Order: sequence, then C-alpha cells, then structure tokens
Amino acid sequence: MEILIYALLALLIGVGIGVAVDRSMFKKVLDRQEAEAQEKTRLIIKEAEIKADNIKQEAENQKQNKLLEAKEKYLKMKAEVEEDSNKRKQQFIQNENKLKQREQQFTQKEQAHNKALEQIKRKEGEIDALKESLTEQNELVAKKREEAEKYRSQQVASLEKIAGLTAEQARNQLVDALRNEAQSRASSYIKDIMDEAKLSATKAAKKVVIETIQRTATEHAIENCVSVFNLESDEIKGKIIGREGRNIRTLESLTGVEIIVDDTPEAIIISGFDPVRREIARLSLQRLVQDGRIHPARIEEIVGKTTKNIEDEIVEIGERTVMDLGIHGLHPELVKMVGRMRYRSSYGQNLLQHSREVAKLCASMAAELGLNSKLAKRAGLLHDIGKVFPEDLELPHAIVGMQLAQKYKENPEVCNAIGAHHDEIEMTSLISPIVQACDAISGARPGARREVMEAYIKRLKDLEALAVSFTGVNKCYAIQAGRELRVIVDSDTVTDGQASQLSFDISQKIERDMQYPGQIKVTVIREMRAVNYAK
Repeated sequence: MEILIYALLALLIGVGIGVAVDRSMFKKVLDRQEAEAQEKTRLIIKEAEIKADNIKQEAENQKQNKLLEAKEKYLKMKAEVEEDSNKRKQQFIQNENKLKQREQQFTQKEQAHNKALEQIKRKEGEIDALKESLTEQNELVAKKREEAEKYRSQQVASLEKIAGLTAEQARNQLVDALRNEAQSRASSYIKDIMDEAKLSATKAAKKVVIETIQRTATEHAIENCVSVFNLESDEIKGKIIGREGRNIRTLESLTGVEIIVDDTPEAIIISGFDPVRREIARLSLQRLVQDGRIHPARIEEIVGKTTKNIEDEIVEIGERTVMDLGIHGLHPELVKMVGRMRYRSSYGQNLLQHSREVAKLCASMAAELGLNSKLAKRAGLLHDIGKVFPEDLELPHAIVGMQLAQKYKENPEVCNAIGAHHDEIEMTSLISPIVQACDAISGARPGARREVMEAYIKRLKDLEALAVSFTGVNKCYAIQAGRELRVIVDSDTVTDGQASQLSFDISQKIERDMQYPGQIKVTVIREMRAVNYAK
C-alpha cells in the first residue's frame, strides 16, 4: 500500500513538474511569436509608410503635371485668342482701307463723270453748230445743182442746134455704128477660129491616139496602210507579245509601225503608212517566228538584217526595172531611187507602176511623133524621181527631180521634161509636153488614184518631220492612223525631266502648226544603253 501511495505521489510530482516545464516552454514560444509578430507589424507599418510616401509623391507629381498642362492650355488658348484678335484687327484695318479706297474711287469716278458730262455738253454744242453748218451747205449744194442742171440743158440745146440732131437721134446713130463694127469683128474672129481648127487637125488626131493608149492602160492595185501576217497557230501570239508586251513594244519602236494583236484567228495586223516600214516589220516577224527565239536583243538583230536586205532588194528592183524598159547608162543612185518607188504611192497609186506606165506611154507617143523614143522613155521613168528623195528640201518634187537628174549628168531634154511636167519651169523640149500628157493620162484613169490617201500620208509625214525638228530626237514614228506620235530621244542629250518638257513642247507645236481630227498622243521614249565588248 505504501508503495502504491509512493507511486501515486511520484506520479503527481512528475505531472506537476511536467506541467511547470510545459508552461515555461509555452511562455517562451508565446514570447518569441509575439516578438516576431511585432517585427512583422513594424515591417508592415514601414512598408505602408513607404507606399504612402510614394502615393503622396505620385499625387504631387500628377498635380504638378496637371498644373503644367493647364498652364500650357491656358497659354495656348491665350495665344489663339491673341492671334484671332490680331487677325480680326488686321481684317478690320484691311476693310477700313478698302472702304477708303472705294471712297476714293467713287470720288474719282464722280469727278470723271462730271468731266464727261461737261464734255458731252460741249460736244452737243459743237454738233448743233455742225448741223447748222451742214444745213447751210446743203442749201448751197442744192443751189449749185440747180445751176448745173440749167447749164447742162443749155449746153444740150446748143449742141442739138449746132448738129441739127436731137440727143435721142445721136444715141441711135452711135448704137447702129457699134453694132456694125461688132458684127464685122465677130465674122473675122470666126474665120480665124476655123483656120486654127484646120491647122490643129493633126494635133486632134494625135489626141485620138492618146485616148486609145489610155484605154489600153493596165489597172494597178491601190496601196493600203495595213499588212496581214499569217500564223500557223495562235500559240505563237504569246511569244510575239512577250513578257508584259516587251517584245511587241521593241518591234514597234524599231520599225515605226503599229502591231495589232486581236481576236483575229491565226493572224497579226501590221499598220503603218510607210510601205517600207511595214515590209521590214512583216519580214522581221516571219524570220523571228521561223527562228523561235523572240526577245528584244534578237528582235533588234533581225530588224537590222531585214533593213539591210530591203535596201539590197530596192537596188535589185531598180536594176530589174531599167532592164525591163531597156534603159541603159543610168547612174546607180538613180537606179536605187527607182527601186524605192516600189514602196511609195502617189495619191494611192503605186509610184513605180505609175512611172513604168508613163515611160511606156512616152515611148509610144514619141515614136508616133517621130521623136527620140528612148529619151522620152527615160524622162517618163524619172519624172517623179523627186518624190523618193530621202531629204525634205521644201521644194516641188519636179524641181527636186530635175536637180537630181542634172547632178547625175542626165540629158538636158530629160532634165527639162522632169522639171516642167507640172509647169514649174518653162518647157524647152518637145519631150516635155509628152511627159506631162502621159503623166496626166496615167493618173487620170478612173480608179488609178485616191487623193484622200495621199493627203493622209502627207499629214503623217509632216507630223513626223515636226517632231524630228526638236533637239535630241533620234527617231519618230506616227502610229495608230496619226493618233499617236512615238518619239525616241538620245539619252545622253535629253534627261528625264527634259523628256517630259519635250513631250509638252511637241504637243503644243502640233496644236499651233497642224490641222488634224480628234487628238494626238505624244509619247517620248528615253532608253539608256551601256555597251561594251569582251576581247
């Protein structure tokens, strides 16, 4: 039992000691937590104070910014108000000055009006005086007229008394005398006409021969302004056009024609007033299509070769023509010009065919008249040679042709026939009227010529010549029936800015110097090229 009691006592003592120890430790923990809580509180308060200071500082900064903005707005509004006030003040001063000027003008006009009224009154007085003077002069003239009529009557009476005839009888005698004289002169004139008709009977017979030759003349086709280039398939059109149309633009700029690619199946239309250019474009297209390589550099090469071939063909045509006509000893330059006639038209009539026909007619007529038929044939072939002279001398083509013939030592009779076939100079040879008559015969046939065509071509040539007259222009082509003028300039001479000014100057000169329907588009092309050779 005692042991039990001791055990209980020991238990109670241990429990008391454990409780005491636990209380001590719990107190230490509480104190530590309290200290930590105080430290955290202190830190929180410090952070709150810092944040409060920052918020306060930001608020002050915002306040300052708002004050500055308000001040700026105030200054700006003040400046605007002052500016508006100054403008109103200035406007008021201007209005006041205008009112003063108008007042001065009104005063001046009033003074001028008063002066004009005074002048009008003065003029009215002068007019009244003139009226009175005119009235007196009219009365004086009437008196003089009465005196003159009285004097004339006295003179007529005196003449009738002296002649023993009245004025009516004298008039009738004069009319009878004039009638007899007129009848006598008319009879003499009729007799002269009859004598002249008998003398010109041979000439009338020759005219019948000419009319017979005219009826047997062959008809030639009229030249057009369009050539058609046929294609094997429409797939080639894309190659001809090229990327963004560069191939077709290159070909147009090099040849001076307009190439129309439309919905026409398997065909491309080449439009241009110059047959040589159209032929060069057609042959170049043909070679490019056959070759298959179509690009700007190749196009330029082919066009150059084709141009050279056309020049050779022109010489060949001239030589073949003079050989067919049996003309010998013609200068090579004249032979070349004869070949160029193949690509030239006169009022829509092919110039070479016209000249060949005139040459044959001249030979026949000269043979009928017993003249030198070879000289006549030579003059007939060369009579329009001045139309194909490459330079524009601003002279009639007959005079140009005569000067060319003289330059290349042609017979004087041939030179005179060329120069006189349009009566520019006096005829000194019997061949001259023959050439003139045969030229009229060849051109006067129904359907042989078309003057509208010639006028159209002349207008296009004048348009090109006008543009070429400007400095820096290398080439010029009139396309689209004269509705567009394409001008190619030298890049070394003309800058981009000058190209724009050149386009404007050309358009203004066209408006001043030419007559044309609708409008003409002037396009100036400036291309820069750098060329070197690798050796």
